[in-house]
Amino acid sequence: MFRQTLRRSFAHSMSANMATCAPFSRAVVRAMRKLYPEALADKSWDNTGLLLEAPFVSSRRQSNTVLLTIDLTKAVADEAIALNSSIVVAYHPIIFRGLKSITLANTQQQTLLRLASHGISVYSPHTAIDAAPGGLGDWLADIVTGTKTTRDENLSEAEPSQQSSKADEDDPFIEKKRPTFTLNHHPSQTTLRLANLPAVSAATATVPHTRRPVIPQSPEIASHPGAGMGRVVEFIQPQPLPTLLDRIGKGLNNPKGFPIAIPQNATISDITIRSVGICAGSGASLLGGLDVDLIFTGEMTHHDALAAIEKGQVVISLFHSNSERGFLAEVLLAQLEEAVETEWDTLKEEEKDTEELKEALAEDDFEVAVSEVDRDPYGILVLKPEVEERQ
Repeated sequence: MFRQTLRRSFAHSMSANMATCAPFSRAVVRAMRKLYPEALADKSWDNTGLLLEAPFVSSRRQSNTVLLTIDLTKAVADEAIALNSSIVVAYHPIIFRGLKSITLANTQQQTLLRLASHGISVYSPHTAIDAAPGGLGDWLADIVTGTKTTRDENLSEAEPSQQSSKADEDDPFIEKKRPTFTLNHHPSQTTLRLANLPAVSAATATVPHTRRPVIPQSPEIASHPGAGMGRVVEFIQPQPLPTLLDRIGKGLNNPKGFPIAIPQNATISDITIRSVGICAGSGASLLGGLDVDLIFTGEMTHHDALAAIEKGQVVISLFHSNSERGFLAEVLLAQLEEAVETEWDTLKEEEKDTEELKEALAEDDFEVAVSEVDRDPYGILVLKPEVEERQ
C-alpha cells in the first residue's frame, strides 16, 4: 500500500512538473508574443513560435536568464548551458521542416537534444520581427535615413587607405609583395560594449523621408498598425550614394567592409539615391520587382544582383545575418527587458498558489543577455602587404 501511494505521489509530481516549461520561460514567450505576434510571421514558409519546450523540473531549476541570438549553433548552445539559461530566443528557427526523428546524427538535432536535457527551451520569432513596426525592417530603414543613433560621431576619421596607386599596381618593374591576410568578422557584442562610445541624438540626424512596407500586413493587427514585410524608403531630396554608405557603415558599427554592386557604366561618387528597398536576410524574392534606386538587404544571388544592376539599380548586401544581428543588442534587448518584467510579475501573481512552483516564482531578478559567440559564418578576408624582413 505504501509503495502504491509513493508511486502515485511520484507520478503526480512528475506530471505536474513536466506539463509545461519553466515559469520564467513562459513569461519570456508571453512577452515575445506581445512584442511580435506570431500572426505577423509569414506562415506560408516560416516556422515561428515555441520550437522546443523543455519540461520544468523543480529539483533542477534554471536561472532566470534568456539568451538572444540570431543563429542557434553549437557554440551558442554551449553558451546557454554555461549561463544556465531558462530559454533561448533564436531569431532564425532551428527547425524549418517536419522531423520524422530526432537523433544525434544531425548536428542541429544534437543541439536541440542537449538543450532539452538541460531544461532550456527555444523560441523563434523570425519574420514576425521583420514585419512589426519598430522591428527589424524599421531598424534597417533607420540606418539608411540617419534615424538610428550612432556610436562613433566623436571619433576621428578613418585612416587613409594604405593601398598602392593603380599605376604602381600595373608597373611590371615593381616587385609585388606576397600578401598576408586577416579574417575579420562583424563586431561582437563584447567589442561593442567595450567601445563604450557616446551616442548622439537622432533628432538632428534624420533625413526627411517617407517609408512603407513592401507588402502590408493583411488583415492588419489592431495592436500593430502599419506592419508588413520589407520597407520602401523614399527620400524627399536625393541622397549621394557615398553618404548612404557612410551611414550604413556607422549604423553597422564599422565592419571591415560589405559587398556592393553598381551599374557597369557608373561610379559610386556619381550615383544619387531617391528610393531604397529594404529586407533583412535574403531579400531577392521580396525586392526583385521593386522600382527603387537601391536594394539594401542581407544577401542576393549572383544572378539577382546582376539583373538589378542591369536595370540601373544599386545593391548593398551585408552578409545574411549581419543585416539582423545588431538589432538584438540595440533594440530587442531593452524591449524584452521591459516586457518580461511585466509578464513575469503577472505570471507570478497568477500562479502564486501552485505549490510545485513556489520556489521558482520566489525570485524577482532576471537577465536578458545577448550571445557573445553568435556570428555570421562569413567574414571579410582583408589582404595586406607582407612586412619586409629586417636586414
